[in-house]
Order: sequence, then C-alpha cells, then structure tokens
Amino acid sequence: MICVSNLGKIKCLAGTVIRADSASPVSNFEVARVGSERLLGEVIRIDGKEVDIQVYEEIDGVHVGEPVEFTGEPLGVDLGPGLLGSVLDGIGRPLGGFPSEEAGAFFLKRGFFSRSLDPGTRWAFFPLKSPGDNLSPGDALGFVEEGEDFKHLVMAPHGSEISRVREIASPGTWVTVDDAVGVLENGLAITPCQRWHVRTPRPCVERLPFSEPLITGQRVLDTLFPVALGGAAVIPGGFGTGKTVTQQSLAKWCNAGVVVYIGCGERGNEMTEVLEEFPHLKDPHTGRTLMERMVLIANTSNMPVAAREASIYLGMSIAEYFRDMGLDVALMADSTSRWAEALREISGRLGEMPGEEGYPAYLGSRLAQYYERAGRVRVLGEPQRKGSITIFNAVSPAGGDFSEPVTQASLRLSGAFWALDKRLAEGRHFPSVNWKQSYSLYEKALEPFFLENLGEQWKDCASFLKSLLDRETELLSLVQIVGRDALSEQDKWDLEMGEIVRVAFLQQNAYDPHDAFNTLEQQMRLSEILKDLQCRVSEEIERGVLHQQVQGLGLLRQVLALRGTPAEDFEKRSHLWLEEVARSLTLSEGR
Repeated sequence: MICVSNLGKIKCLAGTVIRADSASPVSNFEVARVGSERLLGEVIRIDGKEVDIQVYEEIDGVHVGEPVEFTGEPLGVDLGPGLLGSVLDGIGRPLGGFPSEEAGAFFLKRGFFSRSLDPGTRWAFFPLKSPGDNLSPGDALGFVEEGEDFKHLVMAPHGSEISRVREIASPGTWVTVDDAVGVLENGLAITPCQRWHVRTPRPCVERLPFSEPLITGQRVLDTLFPVALGGAAVIPGGFGTGKTVTQQSLAKWCNAGVVVYIGCGERGNEMTEVLEEFPHLKDPHTGRTLMERMVLIANTSNMPVAAREASIYLGMSIAEYFRDMGLDVALMADSTSRWAEALREISGRLGEMPGEEGYPAYLGSRLAQYYERAGRVRVLGEPQRKGSITIFNAVSPAGGDFSEPVTQASLRLSGAFWALDKRLAEGRHFPSVNWKQSYSLYEKALEPFFLENLGEQWKDCASFLKSLLDRETELLSLVQIVGRDALSEQDKWDLEMGEIVRVAFLQQNAYDPHDAFNTLEQQMRLSEILKDLQCRVSEEIERGVLHQQVQGLGLLRQVLALRGTPAEDFEKRSHLWLEEVARSLTLSEGR
C-alpha cells in the first residue's frame, strides 16, 4: 500500500514532465501521485525545493496548482506466486481481471492502481525450514505449488538480518501472498510476496563465466552464431525484417525455464498477436501451454511514451526474481530503440544538452546498466542455486542503418549480433539473419561445451558452412563480371552447394513440426550430411562428372525433403540418401 509522506503543488507542465514544489526533501526516482486523479509519476530531477516529475500516464486536464503527493518510495513491483502467466502493463499493473466500472471499459483509467499479484488467490505452502533454523537473505523458507510441477520458492527478502525461525506454517497450509508463512526471532514476518524497487539490481554471490549455450533451436543461430547462457544478443533490423517474429520464435523454442517478454512500445496488433497466440501454444518442453512459464509486459505504442522507460526495468526485476530461484530466464525486449526514444523525449523536455541524433549523452551508460543485470550467477541463500538471465534485445534502426547510436551502443555491450535482412525477409527466408553481418563473441567460451557434448566434428562442420558461404559470396561477385558459364565445373558446384546450405540449413520452416526446432545433435547431423555431400560430389567432378549432370539430380529438393524427416528416422534415412546420390553420380559417369 502506498503511503503519502509529503505534499506539493504543480507549478508548470511540459508534456508529461511537470514541475512541482515540495514541502520536504524528496529522493530521485521517488514515486509521486500527480493531480486530483493521482496519476503515477517518478521524480527525475531535484532543484532545491523544486522537483521535475515524469508522469507515466496522459496528463490531459491536469493544471497548475493541483496537488502532488510524494510517497517516499521508489517505483516497485510485487514479486511472488501468480506472476507466471500474467500480463502487466509498463508500470506493473495487471491487464484484465477487473470490473469494467473499476478499471475502465477498454483501457485502464488514469490513476488506477492495482498490485501485480492477486491478493485473493490462495496457495498451498510447504516448509523447507524448521523452527530454530537460521534464515539468511535469499534462503528458501519453503515453497508454494504453482501450476502442475513448478515449486515457487518463498525466500527471505534481500536486506533482512540473519535470524532464527521462530514459527513456520505447517505443510499444506493455504495462504495468500500477504499471509505470514514464517516469523523470525527478530520479529520479521516472511510472506510469499516481496516488494522490489525495479531500478535496483538484485544482489548475488558471484558472477560465473559463460560455459554453455542457450539453445534456440534455430540452426543459423545455434551453429554459426551461438549465444551463451547468461549472455546478451542484439537483433537489429529495419521495419519488416521480422524482429518480432524472431523473438516470438525464440520465446517458443528456447530452453529457458522462464521467459519474460517485454513489448516496449510495440504496435498494438503485434502485441495482440502474442496475447492471443501464446496462451494456446503447446510448450515443447513441458507439453502444456506456453504461458505457464511466461510473463508478458505489454506497453503498446498507444500508451504513454514515458512508461516505456519503466517497462524495461520492470521486466528485468521480474527476471532477476526467477533467476534467484535457480532458473535460467530468457528476457525478450522488443524493442530497446523505443525505450531509447522515451529517454530522448524525457531528456528534451528537461532541456538537457542532446547528444548524437538527439539522444541524451547518458544513453550508453543507461544501456550498460541494463545489460549488466544479465549474466550467469550464483545466487544468495540456501540451498545453493545457480541462475541466469539471457537477454534478446530487438533494435529498430531507422531505415536499417546500423550506424545509428542505439545499435552502436548495443553492439559494444552484447556478445552476439544477429543482423536481420529486409531482402531475406521479403524472400520469406526465416530466420532472416544475414550471415555476412552477424557474429558471436561467445564461440571460444562455448567451445569446451561443444567439444564435450558433440565432439570435434561440431567445430569442423561450423567452419565448413562458414567457408562455403564465403566462397559462394566470392563466386557471386565473379559471376556478375564474367558470367556463370565462365566458371569451372567445381566453381559451378560450389555455387549450387552454397544455395543448398542457404535454403536447406540456414532457412527453417516454422510450420513444420520437424523443422521448426532442431536439437544440437540434429543440427550437427544435417551439417555433416551437407559436408559429406560436398566432398562426394567434388570427388565425382574430379573424375569427370559435369555440373549439368549434378544439377539433374535435384539435390536441393531432396535435401529439403530429408530435412523434414522425424528425428528418430533421420540418421538412417540420411545415410541411405547419401549412398543413393553417390550411386546416381557413378551411373551418370558411366562407371
């Protein structure tokens, strides 16, 4: 419950930034309630007794002289059971579940306040501690059962003092998020809900090095440009390149335990697609609905621009909370460009000196603060737990210009760069990742994992694919000068093989149940087949087989048919297919 500690009055307005006086000292980022409708805002600048407040709602009708209430608390979010499967707006209010007369017929009323957790839902609590046990910050006092098999830990809040458990609820006790499930000897009551200030990173014991990849199931990403568990990937692309579709696919298929999806300034129709589709999608890892392991933050483009800035921190705080339970969390932000635009708008209204393209000079540092909250860590408390947050940030450079400030600042802070290409997207090449512009800095850190789990051939296959794609690029440039007929038979085959790799390996069919997601083993086997195919055909060309004869086999069509084979039959069928190809080439040569 928000309590008022200080009162003031509005002195002037500039868009959604207002200036007010304060009777008592206030803190930066302190929550304020503005006007008679008590609109939510944050203190963003202090000048003596005058303060500037960023209001996160429309301020139409607000006028000079109206009261301002300073709460004494920063912007926070309730963390606890019931977050999974929920849909929140940019400042943490749940969307849906309210009587229309209370919240508004179609949109939330201005000034409407509601907690992110339902205070009326009851949960079955099961203790992990006993009276007399020590309880330190981060220790799991017990858990509540959320869903069919998810144990939601009830942890001692960060910042609490070490003390002994005096009382604890018995197994199977039904409690709300506000009911005390344990009382410490120092008098602190532990509830399933804990309040956290969204701009404050949650502490951890230590940061761990990158050691394993986050599996996306997309061949072009996992094989050529992998992202580490706890790493950060940037997905830049102009309008229509498939940023949202790519992130939605990652949310569906990645092997993270929890997915936090932030629609930061997202168009309403695209966010509606997520809200309508995800509750009906089957989670490939659990067999149940995908929403059971997701939290959606919907801050659409028709909502106040300033709320986009808060939505990023809100999503990160929720991700850190599940990380502290020892889970691997994937955070999807679509897009950080719109978040940066909100910073630019706020900075302009404050009259700050603009930087490049009007963005504030502190854009890079704000992005760094956000990216630094990702990572793989050992968390506080017992039992010992390791968790991670992996970031997937979409960036929307105007006109697809990757030299603009937000993209460049993101490049410096991330380890994987997945550049989306409009030409590929228009050609229905999914994912539309440009293999010439993209890269990953995690390859060396992940090499021991791949060697241990997949063997030396993984590195060989990845190198083969990259070198063949580079060779195709060289040959395409040469063809523009001398024509295709001037190429040697081997060069003609390399050109065709490059097309096979592009279409059959880099491209995936999101509607094919056998092709939408590929395990690392499947990806390696397909790359091995392509490498074997390249070697066998090249050997036959050396013996005198013409490229025209190879073309007659329709290898691309055959590889595409092979790609859709169920995983359990893939090994046997691919071996038989390669033998058939070799036999056909031998017959065509007349041997």
